[in-house]
Amino acid sequence: MAQIEYEKKKSLSPKWILGGLMIAILLIATSILFLFYPFASKERATYFKEKNPILFEGSQRGNAFIEGNSIFLPLSFMKENIDHSIIFDEKSNSIIITTSEKVIQMPSDSLTFFVNQKPVELQVSPIISKDGQLFVALDPLLAFYPIQYNVLKETGAIWIQKTGDHYVQAEITAEDVHPEKLRLRTEPSLKAPYTSELSKEETVMIEAEEDEFYLVRKKNGISGYINKKFVDKNKEVTITIPQKNQTAAIPKINGPIHLTWEAVYTKNPDHTQIQDMMGVNVVSPTWFSLTGNDGTISNLASLEYSKWAQSKGYQVWGLFSNSFDPVLTHEALKDFETRQKIIVQLLHYSQMYQLQGINFDIENVYPADGLLVTQLMREATPYLHEAGLLVSMDITFYAGENNNWSSFYERDKLAGILDYLIIMAYDEHPGSSPVAGSVSSLPWVETNLQNLLKQVPKEKLILGVPLYTRLWKEQMKEDGTIEVSSQSMSMAKVKEWLAEKGIQPVYDEASGQNYAEYYAAEENTTYKVWVEDGLSLRKRANLAANYQLAGMASWSRVFGDETAWTALLIDPNKAVTQK
Repeated sequence: MAQIEYEKKKSLSPKWILGGLMIAILLIATSILFLFYPFASKERATYFKEKNPILFEGSQRGNAFIEGNSIFLPLSFMKENIDHSIIFDEKSNSIIITTSEKVIQMPSDSLTFFVNQKPVELQVSPIISKDGQLFVALDPLLAFYPIQYNVLKETGAIWIQKTGDHYVQAEITAEDVHPEKLRLRTEPSLKAPYTSELSKEETVMIEAEEDEFYLVRKKNGISGYINKKFVDKNKEVTITIPQKNQTAAIPKINGPIHLTWEAVYTKNPDHTQIQDMMGVNVVSPTWFSLTGNDGTISNLASLEYSKWAQSKGYQVWGLFSNSFDPVLTHEALKDFETRQKIIVQLLHYSQMYQLQGINFDIENVYPADGLLVTQLMREATPYLHEAGLLVSMDITFYAGENNNWSSFYERDKLAGILDYLIIMAYDEHPGSSPVAGSVSSLPWVETNLQNLLKQVPKEKLILGVPLYTRLWKEQMKEDGTIEVSSQSMSMAKVKEWLAEKGIQPVYDEASGQNYAEYYAAEENTTYKVWVEDGLSLRKRANLAANYQLAGMASWSRVFGDETAWTALLIDPNKAVTQK
């Protein structure tokens, strides 16, 4: 029988098992370490792109162009970052800049630019065109904007700073630190690529912080993130750039403004027949209106009227209108030269007729042309202020988009430009309304006024009120339909009509006005009128007082009677009780 032999297996020693286990643990730990430990990235990222980078508010905003010793900034940079209102006027081939006191015209390819039409000579053209892009010389701009600049060493970056810029000056630690930890990272992480290296005790600026990192900037303009523990704060710095502000000698008005418009259509009124208007301190005759696409203005002004008004203690604010023609308005306002022509004529007339102000009444404008209206105001106000004139503009309440009588007004921008905005708080129900109603009910006025005050400061807002009302006629036709029509009436005419019909008005809670209604059986017609009288006008004056507005304005003098002027006096200590 064959003999079977079995080979005996040797078992591993405990030492080998322990060693293998330790190697496995080491491999796993090493893998985890490589996977999760933040080893510093050695990738270097380029911070600035192309030549002459513009550094503004912590980032590159395009590139400048340098010709000789002159630095030129893209017009697009100026418009996006410094002044949204700067424009290029194609017809005159000029850049137009406006400040509160100056209008600057910088023509292309010229060694001269104009400040309030006065020439200023330069060594280089203030505007150049390169690769289809407009550039404007930086140095002349410093006189008009609170900005300054430095050309940074090493990078050649143009660092633009403005008044109010704030940062913290700091110093990199003096301790010995691995160089990788003193690199500026594109993100607050050592794993992120770096933009530059720092040296011990180097001065930097802290611009922001995120988690355990500061965003700091070197003197050459390059910035990045570095751990806070390697940065020692020093002091806070706020940029302040002094500006020369010339305040024009504008005529002042003591107390609230109380203006009334003088409607002049063909000739001026006989001022000897105008009764004293208690409390009125401004008259605004409708003397000037736009008549030509080239900016020509018609003139109905009277020096005799102006002298009479001032002898009565009234300031005279000549009114300029756009003739309420949207096509004419677009053509006349679309170019700098025609806008300047309008302004020059108004300046000439203001001197000729000894005016203290100009009131702009621009209505019925295409919504897209609202920016042209605002630009006219930007360009007109510095000149008018320089001539010692107050500048006001009449506006309407907002009434929705695509509305020629409302949408085009850039109310917040206009408030920042002009001395006063006069809100024409009428017509709630215009003459063409399909339903009868108040010209200007008190709740309607107050609701809209509250909304407007979100855009216009109260000290710049004058409440315009109607001295007229509408007599509504609702006639029943044979087919059962009602035909609605109306006619405007002055305060005196309404009183005559009420007396003629023997009607005593009653107080209407909904409108806050006295109301009257009369049925004429022979006409199968109902007449309705929401009365403008001492009650309604006192209530409007109280609104102006309660909201601390700059004053009152009324359309128009000829519609008012002797009770209107005293009723419109603003008395914050008096409240009107409802009857």
